[in-house]
Amino acid sequence: MARLDGAAMTDVDGVFAQFSDALRFPGYFGWNWPALADCLTDLQWLPAHRYLVLVENASLILRESESRREVLFGILAEAGRHWADSYDARYRGRGPFFLAVLWCEEGEVEVLRREVEAASRR
Repeated sequence: MARLDGAAMTDVDGVFAQFSDALRFPGYFGWNWPALADCLTDLQWLPAHRYLVLVENASLILRESESRREVLFGILAEAGRHWADSYDARYRGRGPFFLAVLWCEEGEVEVLRREVEAASRR
């Protein structure tokens, strides 16, 4: 399980730092969107059958940049699809390999849900 803080993810560098620190990205992490996507679909340096990424204060993530927020949510959705597609039959019924949970206040759920769904379709 990796625990991230959306309050520390108000800019792109904060997003990359939170993911890099929480998931102990390797030194070759390139601090850009493609590198984040690559690392989230690799994770070979953290061998596990399941990965849970919990982002607290999720409504604060990149709150000043809707387009970058959409990129991040799209990357998280793609990582989930990647791990689901590579799912080993031995673990069926025990949950996905990769799950990102965006934790927020109750009044913020619908806005985040719409943004994640829109980003997931791209």
